[in-house]
Order: sequence, then C-alpha cells, then structure tokens
Amino acid sequence: MANMLRSSLADGQAEEQVGLRDLNEPLIDHSEGQLFLSKAFKIIVEEVLCKGTDISQKVCEWKDPEELARLLDLELRATGEPQHKLLERVSDVAKYSIKTSHPRFFNQQYGGVDYHALAGRFLTEALNTNLFTYEVAPVFVLMETEVLRGLRQLVGWTEGDGLFCPGGSTSNMFAMNLARYRLFPEVKSRGLWGLPRLTVFTSSESHYSVNKGAAYLGIGTDNVIVVKVDDGGRMIPEDLDEKITLAKSQGTVPFLVSCTSGTTVQGAFDPLDRIADVCEKHKLWMHVDAAWGGSVLFSKQHRHLMKGVDRANSVGWNPHKMLLAGLQCSVLLLQDTTNLLKRCHCANASYLFQQDKFYDVNLDVGDKSVQCSRKVDCLKLWLMWKAVGSAGLEERVDKAFIHVRYLVEEMKKREGFQLLREPEFVNVCFWFIPPSMRGKEGHADYQERLAKVAPVIKERMMKQGTMMVGYQPLGNKVNFFRVIAFSPLLSKKDMDFFLDEIERLGNDL
Repeated sequence: MANMLRSSLADGQAEEQVGLRDLNEPLIDHSEGQLFLSKAFKIIVEEVLCKGTDISQKVCEWKDPEELARLLDLELRATGEPQHKLLERVSDVAKYSIKTSHPRFFNQQYGGVDYHALAGRFLTEALNTNLFTYEVAPVFVLMETEVLRGLRQLVGWTEGDGLFCPGGSTSNMFAMNLARYRLFPEVKSRGLWGLPRLTVFTSSESHYSVNKGAAYLGIGTDNVIVVKVDDGGRMIPEDLDEKITLAKSQGTVPFLVSCTSGTTVQGAFDPLDRIADVCEKHKLWMHVDAAWGGSVLFSKQHRHLMKGVDRANSVGWNPHKMLLAGLQCSVLLLQDTTNLLKRCHCANASYLFQQDKFYDVNLDVGDKSVQCSRKVDCLKLWLMWKAVGSAGLEERVDKAFIHVRYLVEEMKKREGFQLLREPEFVNVCFWFIPPSMRGKEGHADYQERLAKVAPVIKERMMKQGTMMVGYQPLGNKVNFFRVIAFSPLLSKKDMDFFLDEIERLGNDL
C-alpha cells in the first residue's frame, strides 16, 4: 500500500511538473508559426496574385462537389497535421477556388485586385481588433470617421453620420430600421405592439434585401409595395406618388422609399430628384441603395446619374464593388445630425461603454451598430484612397464606362449578339443567338430554346475554365447574359476575347 501511495504521489508530482512547464511556455511557437506564415504567403502570392491574374491561366478549376470534397480532405480530426501538409492544403484551396481577380472574371459586381487595399486587408487581419471602442481601436475609430466624412462629401453633405456595415443588405436594413424608429421611437422598447400597419415602397428591380429587411424587422413582405419601372428599369415617380396615396387611403402608414442607384441586373439609376419631390410631399424617409452605383460619385463625367442624392436621408454604398476595396467594404451614410443611429441601436452595455472613461466617450462608436463584434473595414479603403487619390478612383470609374462602350459597339458589329437595351451603367445585358436560331424569332418554341442557350454556354465556360459571366431571366424575358466590365485589369483584348469565347462556346447550339 505504501509503495502504491509513493507511486501515486510521484505520478502526481510528475503531472504537476508537466503542468507547470506547460504553463510557463506558450502553446504557440512564434518562430515556427511565422515561418509557416511566410511560406503560406509565398503560395498566396504565386497562386492567387500571379497565376490568378494571368490571362494564360484558368479562371476556375472546375470539380464536381464530391470530387472536390475528396481532393480537399475536409474532415477535421483529433490530431493536427505537419506543416508541409498544411502548406499543401493552402495550395489546394488556392488552386480550386475561383480566381475573382482574373481579368476574365465578369461574373459578379466585385472582382479585380487593388494591392494597396489588399495590404490593408492583410494588416486588418493581423491586428485583429474590434471596432467598437477607442481604447481597443484608436487608429480605426479616427480612420473610419474620416473615411465616412470623405464619402459623405461626395454625396453632398457637409455634416452627418454613418457606419461601416457587413454588406449592402445590412445597410439597407439599418436604413429601414432607422426610418421606422424616427417615426415611432417607442418601437425600440414596446416592439410591434400597437404600431399601425407600415408600408415600404421600392421598385420591381430593387435588391431583394428590401424584402428581406421587411421580413426581418417584422414589417412583412406583404407591406413592401412594388413601384413600376420604365423600359430601362428605373422607378417611375408618378406611380410611386399614386401608390403612396393609395396606401394612405387604405389605412397604412407609408414610412420609407428605397430607391436604387445601379440595379443589380440592368444597372439602372432611379431618378432621385423626382423621387425626392415625392418623398418630401409625403414626408417619407428616402433611402438610396447605391451599393453598386455609388462609385459614380467620384466621376465628374458620370455623377449626374445620381443627381438629387444629396436630398436623401440615407445612402448605402459598397466600395468593395466598383472601387475594388475588397470584400467586404460597405457603408451606410446618413444626413442626420441628431445621433439617430446611436439612439436607435444602442444598448448602453456598461462593461464596454462606461461613461466615466478618461477620454471623450463619443469616440466609442460601437453602440451605433446592432453588432457587438465589428470588423475593421475602413483601412483597406483608406489605404487605397491614400495611394491613388480621388483622381485615381475617378479614372477607374471613367475607364469602366469606356470599356463598356467599346464592348457594346463591338457587339453591334457581330451577328448573334442582341442587347436588351443600351446600357446606362457598366452592366451589359444581352442574348447570344446561335446560328441555328437566327431568323427564327417567330417560331413557337423560339423563346423556350433561347432560354436554354445561356445555361449551356455557362456550363461549358466553367468546365473549361476560360472565363465566367452570369445569366438570369428578368420578368418575361428569358435567360440572358449580364457581363460586368469594370476591373482596372481589363483591356480591349479581354473585351474581344469575351465576344470570341461566347461565339466559340455557343455557335454549335
């Protein structure tokens, strides 16, 4: 028994010694970790930034889901892997991911790469702080304030408020929440109990986040009133006025009009000045979803598309789109100077937002958001803006319009390309008519056959990896392509390649 006791004590002392040794040493080896990081960074530069922007390389390395899961070996296990294996993982992730910086990635409203913004993104990740109080994010509280001020000036406001948000959908939802709170501040404490039926107005081509916001905030999608658009996809102010009047006569309380500057599909710009007249007449909050089109404000030549934006109450804008700030970089800008954003969203958490701090507590901006943890999204835009200036950002916008004009003119020279209409922005929407279907527009099955063309061409380009472009139906229009041409990496050669490749992939259909 004594021997067993001594053995037990010895084991306990040994475990205690191991425990003490572990407590006196960090679990992470900095030299080993930094070596891994430097090797991983080399892979990222080579695979993503060199090969991923090289037109001789593929945009995507398509694999079916089952094969891709097997190649990536996604299962998580109890024991870790050696560094050489982890570096293979990094390489595989890069290899099989879509190269969104590739000049021939035309698929979405983001893409390309700005290296200053990318450096800001790397630095943001390395610093890993939370943008809610000055004590933990002093640099970024001041930086965000300055970037928001610069963006508001472009809108035309000398004063106001704002916030970086996790995406344009959130910006739109925040605007909806603010508009409701301004009209019915008691909703914050009492909830929907006792509120009248509220109605929101937006165009038939607005972003789906308006409907999502209405559902999320308890307003209800049935209370989103759809306003007619003209042939170019722009909201018709006269129809808006009539629908607001009708809604009032039915006992509802209109409170928000959500306009769009740069619709997702056609790139249409609602006539903001005329809509502002309607909003002022009915005393409604006017929000402009400029997530896609807001960057025209940098361009003296094209900012007229948003004439009247200075009359809005709020503007949502995504610099991660046309400006290439990188995902995600989205702002909500407000004309309000009454601290509405904070009053609407604050919870006054005493463990974060103490009022007896040794610095100005107005610098603690976190209570303006419904988030607690909030990623730093201002650094990438600030560093890029510092690098190229407003003039450089203006040049990017103007160049995108030039590329689109070139692409449209070249389309008109080729048989088989049919535009939906002349583009207002940098969205070019068109059908490709294969040779076998040309001249057969009057046939009964023409629309049914045309609807199948874009999906087949898309499948072929994805599996071959040559480029990426999106397609969709719209209203009674069957599937058509929507090419987004805005990346500063683009050249006329890429525009010519795009047209040639559509023909090559679709001529036999």
